[in-house]
Amino acid sequence: MAERGAETREERHARRRAARRDERRALKRAEDAAQQTAETQTDESQAAETQTAEALAPRAGKTVHPGLKAALEFGPLIGFFIAYLMYKDEVFVVGGTEYTGFVAVTAAFIPIFLLGIGALWFLTGRLARMQAVTAVLLIVFGGLSVWFNDPKFFKMKPTAVYLLFTIILGIGLLRGQSWLKFVMEEMMPLKDKGWMILTKRVTLMFFLSAVANEVVWRTQSEEFWVYFETFAMPIVIFVFFMAQTRLFATYATMNPSDKKT
Repeated sequence: MAERGAETREERHARRRAARRDERRALKRAEDAAQQTAETQTDESQAAETQTAEALAPRAGKTVHPGLKAALEFGPLIGFFIAYLMYKDEVFVVGGTEYTGFVAVTAAFIPIFLLGIGALWFLTGRLARMQAVTAVLLIVFGGLSVWFNDPKFFKMKPTAVYLLFTIILGIGLLRGQSWLKFVMEEMMPLKDKGWMILTKRVTLMFFLSAVANEVVWRTQSEEFWVYFETFAMPIVIFVFFMAQTRLFATYATMNPSDKKT
């Protein structure tokens, strides 16, 4: 009887051990299934996020043909110049108010310029900060010229642009930083010392450009100012950056590690 009772206890312990093993196996299977389900959901979520990002920004970083890019950037300005030459002596009556050809062309130039940079943004997926600032100031000063029927506000727009950039870059220099680097680093990788030198020069250029614009529009004819802004200033800026070739060669970085030297 004792032997049979001992066997019964052993059998009972064996059944308990087998039950615990079965429970552990079942728990392990449940954990594996839950983990697999979570991984599947994560993969699906990541795939959905990727598809959404691609759908929302399919053109981000896409390159545009240089000719098309130049047409979108400079086309509105050239169009303004041509339209001004055609209508500078005309007078347009809108709502009983007479507008000179300059103001009328300015009113047409604003949406055309915005369409140009909007198309550039749509095609490339990015917009330079300087272009965004220029667009805002164009709306403000161009709008004021049309609203008050006074060309001087539009003529003051370049001054405001140049002075704003002068102030922004100047604040960065006072803090010992080159904020120009944040805008142009992708185009011109330079060492930190090179960026500081270039920023000082660009800041001075913007300040002198603001002074030059004020002198020209206040002392010269309207037509002279149009020629000055359409051709002279772009040439000045181009020549300025071409004159920095030696600086670019001296402080250029070929790889990220060079920036630390």
